[in-house]
Amino acid sequence: MSRGSARAGRTRRAGPAAPRPPGAPPTISAQPLSPTHPAALIATLVAVACVLVSVSFHLYDADAWQNLAFGKAIWTLGKIPHTQIFTWPNFGAPLVNPSWGFTALVWPFWSVGGVTGLFVWRWLTTLIVFAVLWITARRLGAVGLTPLWALVVCALIYRQRSQIRPETLASVWFALTLWLLEVRRQGGPDRSVWLIAVAWAWANSHISYYVGFLLLGIHLLDGLIGRGSAGAPSTRRLWLVALAMAVVSFANPYGWQTLARPFQYLLVWRHEPMWRVISEIKPVDWRINLANGLPVVMAGWPLLALWRWRRRGVDRVELLMCGAFTVLGLSSSRFIATYALAAAPYLARDLDALVRTWPRPSGLARPWHRAALVSALCIAVGWREWTRYQGPIGVAFDLRHTPKHACDFMAAHGVRGRGFNHFYLGGSQMWHFWPDRERLPFMSGSPEDSSPEIRDLYYRAISSPEGWRDLDARYRFDYALLSRRYTDHYGLLDLIDADPTWAVVFVDDVAAVYLRREGPLAAVADSFAYRLVTGGRTRNAALVERAKGDTALRAALIAELERQARETTRNLYGRQMLRAIGPPLGR
Repeated sequence: MSRGSARAGRTRRAGPAAPRPPGAPPTISAQPLSPTHPAALIATLVAVACVLVSVSFHLYDADAWQNLAFGKAIWTLGKIPHTQIFTWPNFGAPLVNPSWGFTALVWPFWSVGGVTGLFVWRWLTTLIVFAVLWITARRLGAVGLTPLWALVVCALIYRQRSQIRPETLASVWFALTLWLLEVRRQGGPDRSVWLIAVAWAWANSHISYYVGFLLLGIHLLDGLIGRGSAGAPSTRRLWLVALAMAVVSFANPYGWQTLARPFQYLLVWRHEPMWRVISEIKPVDWRINLANGLPVVMAGWPLLALWRWRRRGVDRVELLMCGAFTVLGLSSSRFIATYALAAAPYLARDLDALVRTWPRPSGLARPWHRAALVSALCIAVGWREWTRYQGPIGVAFDLRHTPKHACDFMAAHGVRGRGFNHFYLGGSQMWHFWPDRERLPFMSGSPEDSSPEIRDLYYRAISSPEGWRDLDARYRFDYALLSRRYTDHYGLLDLIDADPTWAVVFVDDVAAVYLRREGPLAAVADSFAYRLVTGGRTRNAALVERAKGDTALRAALIAELERQARETTRNLYGRQMLRAIGPPLGR
């Protein structure tokens, strides 16, 4: 849509209302409510509260510990690490971390406020993002209260990526980029030069920096298509800004290697077996996106855009945005939040325009009634999602995915040396033990930081007995820190359980610690080895049944399960086994 048509649209909205046919009911557009009206202010506060509640569920993502560990290293060392200091097999190798800026910014929030500080980060970044998107929606022509509800819905979709991740900061850059481009397109001040600073900040805080160029490219394409139209702004300045953005993006600690990361993933990494086990890069899981409104938004946004095209003329930017970010969102779960941000201002504007064509019931004639209705709808649309997915609302860190107690055991009993770990536990291990080189993980939560050879060896080790034996023969591990999240079927834990050269010395619902019976940890293995309890769970049912009929076995198993309960609070499976066995005879 050209600037001339946008100006004409704003003139029509600002002019006197067209006369209604005799007897026709008034439409909602007859009396747009000013945002400074007390009723509108109350509805806005309710919407803000709903957005904040959406991002106030318990933190659980163990990657947060890796981000905090890197931030801690920056502040402790007084410099940005350029070599690998967080994993032991490739210690000293070149390191690239496109998210270094995020980690450096989030660390002070943790160091000052702990978990509460992390929630302050979530609240602050989310408020900035949705405030800018609301301002953008109003610049596009959204008025009244309906846009508040649309933004609350988009916040429900966004919430799934609101962990302590660099996306929270990248979302700020996304919203600012979109606002700057839309203000220019709608005939406001041309502040596109600010995009240069945003591009620099984006390239220094997240790998998704290229999304800024995608947004700019959409506006450049709109300008080229509409070139020659009356009132269409020149794209010459945008081309110069795009060139400056590209140049300034190289001004980061890792240079071109930072900018190459997304292309490495697209062309190489995503084809490796290692990446196929990472859930967030798999296609959208619709089962967990039903209550947050994602299916409705994905169906509704293009329909509303087509409705607006018919009523007001084509908005090429909206259609390009809808197409590009729908494809991006469907390609991977990690882009769902970005899709919600892209949809928010256009969805808010189009839904507002649609609602204003409806006859207004007499009960909504008063501003306070409309404010009460929108407030109720904001709460209602979020209620199910707040109470069913991603943990309870509250300021806390859910440690069900964090091997805290396993790491505490390792620290208390001197477990160190060459260790193997499931990669998604590596961030927690980094957090607990860096800079102790003898307790660093084999692989961190960022597999791309390991060499292709190590990634291939790792995947083979967790996928086949031969792969594990080859890897163990190559490195001769002293210990292993393994996840128990996926142990309902036979896997690596069961394989090591059956190997007499290894002893499991710690077990809880999150992780198991294994020690080699020979070597520097032999004494610890001999002192703390479980004789009956295993890291894998596939044999538990048979073990319980045997214990029910064998008094000595039952007593020994109960003793080990009670020891397990003393060592960790994450012990659901152990308690279930105790209940299934029952007390020893005579107790």
